[in-house]
Amino acid sequence: MLILADSWKDYELIDMGNGEKLERWGDIVLRRPDPQVVWPMEKEWSLWKNPHGHYHRSNRGGGSWEQKKKYPESWTINYKNLKFNIRPTGFKHTGLFPEQAANWDWMIDKIKKAKRPIKVLNLFAYTGGATVACASAGAEVCHVDAAKGMVNWAKDNIALSGLQNQTVRFIVDDVVKFVEREIRRGRKYDAIIMDPPSYGRGPKGEVWKIEDKLYDFVELCMGVLSDDPLFFLINSYTTGFSPIVLENVLSTTIGKKVKGGQIYGGEVGIPASRDGKILPCGIFGRWER
Repeated sequence: MLILADSWKDYELIDMGNGEKLERWGDIVLRRPDPQVVWPMEKEWSLWKNPHGHYHRSNRGGGSWEQKKKYPESWTINYKNLKFNIRPTGFKHTGLFPEQAANWDWMIDKIKKAKRPIKVLNLFAYTGGATVACASAGAEVCHVDAAKGMVNWAKDNIALSGLQNQTVRFIVDDVVKFVEREIRRGRKYDAIIMDPPSYGRGPKGEVWKIEDKLYDFVELCMGVLSDDPLFFLINSYTTGFSPIVLENVLSTTIGKKVKGGQIYGGEVGIPASRDGKILPCGIFGRWER
């Protein structure tokens, strides 16, 4: 299954080629690398040559932004009624993965149609795209990430979207240790979202390698799943992982714990406005009631 984030107005994937993509974030055009873009550029037309910012990789790892035209340090873009703070970082990212809009729409629809209070646990929650989406649909959300800066950014996004009065708990912690504590406290959630990195470290140096840890962590999360769950979503950007891996993880965890429901996986993509080519942007696995 391929799901497309094709309902944006403030974001546009303009073109891609030669390992790079050209994007519009509001009024700001950025040029940055993408490892999936292995085909040549048809023509380096004027916008390619003169974006606001161009991210250059360093031979020693990392990289930096070249500011070709003046743009602010941060600015706001909208997705429907949601608002997000965009800020180009030293790691080429902007603080938002626009392809996830396809998942936001799905979550919002599930929560609204449930017609009951829904508690969501968002793990490896980054700057809170899914947190904002679920809160906007009326869910109570617990947002967990090991990086304090990302959690503060998520708080800003909640405020930008006017959702300060929604119940959102922000937690800076190692996700495994947090879930273990929630199990001991007896807390339960109706929906779980996770976006685990391929490799990472917790605030106290805890090592995470997705191929070693993912199954055990999803199994652990069964301990905080309510008796009437609504959905479980796993996103992954790990090179070489198939959506079938995520389907199998879900079928051997929540598929055994909960009667009924549907398990499926697929890819997330964004169409380029110039020629309609699809940029593959990671995979997902879903269980839904």
